[in-house]
Amino acid sequence: MVSVPSFLLRHRVTVEPYLGDSAYGPRYGDSVADVPALVAETVRMVRAPDGREVTSTAQVIAAPDLVCPAGSRLTLPDGRVTTALSVAHHTAPGLPVPACTEVSCE
Repeated sequence: MVSVPSFLLRHRVTVEPYLGDSAYGPRYGDSVADVPALVAETVRMVRAPDGREVTSTAQVIAAPDLVCPAGSRLTLPDGRVTTALSVAHHTAPGLPVPACTEVSCE
């Protein structure tokens, strides 16, 4: 499987993977800084994991091995902290198309 070329991932983001809820609110894993990504700050309608239609204001394209479940916190290149609404893993086995992970953010 071919990954998205690294020279296309011009931005850097920080990801704090969502681990679940505790008695004190959401829990996050260790912060992973300097993750190569391509960030597009456009408004789109996406479906949240619970089925609601929500507005995404940023989309992040990263390598296919990115660990970022829905609910994770991301810090975008401009310093804005946002939450992952949905995560899509794009693959095309056997085709000359790069694999990637797309994260739609609040």
